[in-house]
Amino acid sequence: MQNITTTIKKLFYLWRRSQVPVKQPTKISRIDNLIIFLVCILISIISSYKLLLISPLNIADIYSWLLSFIEILISSVVLILVSKKENPTISSRQIFLIVTLLLAVQVTKLALSSTISPLSIIIPPALIISQGMGSITALTWVSIASFSWPDPAVAINNNLFFILLVCSSVVSLLGGRIRSRAQLLQLSIFVPIGSFLSQWILIGEDKISPFNTQNLVLANRDVYSDSLLLAIVMLFTILFIPIFESIFELLTKARLLELADKEKPLIRRLSLEAPGTFEHTLLICGLAEEATRMIGGDIDLIKTGALYHDVGKLHAPNWFIENQDGSKNPHDELDDPLKSAEVLQAHVDEGLRFARKNRLPKLIANFIPEHQGTLKMGYFFQKAKEKNLDIDEYYFRYKGPIPQSKETAILMLADGCEAALRAMSINASDKEALATISNIIYSRQKDGQLDDSNLSKGEIFLIKRAFLNVWKRIRHRRIQYPTSKNNTFS
Repeated sequence: MQNITTTIKKLFYLWRRSQVPVKQPTKISRIDNLIIFLVCILISIISSYKLLLISPLNIADIYSWLLSFIEILISSVVLILVSKKENPTISSRQIFLIVTLLLAVQVTKLALSSTISPLSIIIPPALIISQGMGSITALTWVSIASFSWPDPAVAINNNLFFILLVCSSVVSLLGGRIRSRAQLLQLSIFVPIGSFLSQWILIGEDKISPFNTQNLVLANRDVYSDSLLLAIVMLFTILFIPIFESIFELLTKARLLELADKEKPLIRRLSLEAPGTFEHTLLICGLAEEATRMIGGDIDLIKTGALYHDVGKLHAPNWFIENQDGSKNPHDELDDPLKSAEVLQAHVDEGLRFARKNRLPKLIANFIPEHQGTLKMGYFFQKAKEKNLDIDEYYFRYKGPIPQSKETAILMLADGCEAALRAMSINASDKEALATISNIIYSRQKDGQLDDSNLSKGEIFLIKRAFLNVWKRIRHRRIQYPTSKNNTFS
């Protein structure tokens, strides 16, 4: 009986692994880990050293300090683990930003706790973290920053502490979903107003002195002062978010929407110099967005990544069939499959060069090589076989890497299915279209292209249905209008 139970558990474990592959986190160098750990140690020292200033010092005080030190250190480590769990691709720069903000907050508490409201200390960093690294990481950061106060002598009103937790939690949750700078501006107005009303109701009118303008901004424990200072600090935080995006490689939703603007110079160049590639890109965007929506992925990320995935074709637009007018094909004149394969690989290499030149975020630049992965350039490999050239298949494969995220994997599948679906007859049935989609996706799976993408079998099924739905929308018939010399029809 025990053997049967053990076998069932093993089968269940293997099935679960086959459904949701384990996503490997980004590796961080030892020196970066050491720097981050030293910052965590510094946070723990600053947060607990005042417990050692008690005179006379006894064993119980040392024990209390050690307990507090270890508690803060463990909390910092938990914060890092949560950030890695929420976003496995988080970089060392972003982790350093999280712990540095925590360090800055602890120092600010020590230096200015009697002058500045805790609302203005904790809420603005929570907005930065939620925008760049997600709501869960921001909520964890808020919990640690709110509960660990380095100065035991500083007493916070329970109602004020409750307002602090509620406001910072709202900012953390909404900050991760905000999609424009205008919404950020609204948040910086409504949160201070909400904190003002909450303090008025919970703390009392005796803390309101609107006509005492001498220390209006830095008058701690004054409701008007706290709310005004919070609004000012949040406005400055919004102004500095683009700088944080650049330095720490944060990719906020507002930044994604800005990059997706089709009037951006690189996208505009693509539409003018490689119009066929641009139209192909727009069709892929439709497929990829629908599939990402079906599986609950990051729609803004894949929409922006899809727009830039083929910018490398700008280096030689006429070498790609979608930009040719049908008169001649440079590959036929070249008549060298190996060099033609090098041209195809060059569109990836040149795309990465364009990404660096235009300072595209790393997560967007990843779409350029990963949408091709290590796929085989089958047409030119077959041409080499026909010429009896003894060339290894390696030279007819893209350099990779294979897709490392669900979004780049979806784009690879959309790229493969787009041309096949567009070439199908308008009279083709849904069953035929689904078979075509399934064959293309299966070939990518069999070739190992989806091994690191973290796509489950259920998600792949949903992606197939999404591609089919988009194909059904774009294959509609049009009426054949009669033409006349004197009449027009619409």
